Amino acid sequence: MAVVRPFKAIRPAKEYADKVCSLPYDVMNRKEAAAMAEGNPYSFLHICRAEIDMPEQENAYDISVYEKAKSNIAANLESGVFIQDETPMLYIYRQVMEGRVQTGIVGTVSVDEYQNNTIKKHEFTRVEKEIDRINHFDVCNANTEPVFLTYRDDKRIRVLVEGWAASNEPEYDIVTGDGIRHILWPVTDVQLVENLTQLFGGISALYIADGHHRSASACKVGLKRREENPDYTGEEEFNFFMAVIFPDEDLNVFDYNRVVKDLNGNTPEEFISRVEAAGFTVENKGKTEYRPEAKHVFGMYLDGSWYKLTAAEAIIPDHVIDSLDVAILQNNVLGPILGIADPRTDKRIDFVGGIRGLGELERRCREDMKVAFAVHPVEISDLMNVSDNDMVMPPKSTWFEPKLGSGLFVHQL
Repeated sequence: MAVVRPFKAIRPAKEYADKVCSLPYDVMNRKEAAAMAEGNPYSFLHICRAEIDMPEQENAYDISVYEKAKSNIAANLESGVFIQDETPMLYIYRQVMEGRVQTGIVGTVSVDEYQNNTIKKHEFTRVEKEIDRINHFDVCNANTEPVFLTYRDDKRIRVLVEGWAASNEPEYDIVTGDGIRHILWPVTDVQLVENLTQLFGGISALYIADGHHRSASACKVGLKRREENPDYTGEEEFNFFMAVIFPDEDLNVFDYNRVVKDLNGNTPEEFISRVEAAGFTVENKGKTEYRPEAKHVFGMYLDGSWYKLTAAEAIIPDHVIDSLDVAILQNNVLGPILGIADPRTDKRIDFVGGIRGLGELERRCREDMKVAFAVHPVEISDLMNVSDNDMVMPPKSTWFEPKLGSGLFVHQL
């Protein structure tokens, strides 16, 4: 079963929502965060990236940064920029990007279900990134940003969600600077909340789409609070963490492309010959951008030209992980030809989210890279299949857009 629980959200007063809402903490660096928040004292970046308010503090992970985030939350509550709902609720959250709509439920999910893998993972996490959000959540006494979860679409849940959204005015309906529309409905009907939680109770699993570090950190804060409160009942808020839960059919996964600094001693002609020998048909597309139109087909940009690479059946394994396009590229080109054994640590490779377009691959090759590879997007069913088999996706396999808005809801522990 999937436990989805209502909570009393801390969120912006209606008139401040458009000013508060920001991109998530982990999609920009400190300099970019400061530029985004410049001139806007209400931006949630003052909380999720509080180091921008402390130019004298060079260490973004110093405890003083988390204390500053905590004080900024308190100040916003005191001033009325933030409010806290008086009764536990679920919230319907809709995002619209270039006409594409995804509509999910904001609630809290179970620390225990994260541990027993009812909430399924598909990525490894890095300890240093976990520690950052552990300290942030713990000091702030809140899950300040949600985890992005998905589940196999259930028509009964969809009918209830769409029905409430169609018959009630949203609390927020804003468009942020990146062009994303964010719409939020608090579900104030107690019976509807109960019906939704019961329906989620029949869902066999939830899947982390984005936010593995936030999930792991939130879980560890919950376990820490249990140690500090040995008489806990399991009903305390720290036993749960905040998530936005979208049906899989709504989600749009973008490609996650690769750029490499050099050809590992090969000339362009030698490199293309070796790619062909590795089991790819190579077709020169000239100056025309080539975006892969199907699985096991790749775009390559090299020396000012685009190429279509088609993998032969012989190099496509019958394996959950190795049959993914990012794995085929790694196992047949990046590793054996370009010498990139571990893409997680090799400084010669970088990754470009598909939201930036193929033009970004060309730009990188003009400026600091030699060759770029455009990959067909992983399908959400692939992600679920990997998770169901208790396996881990290759690094940098998925890029979800739109990103969740930060600051529209906070879960107090």
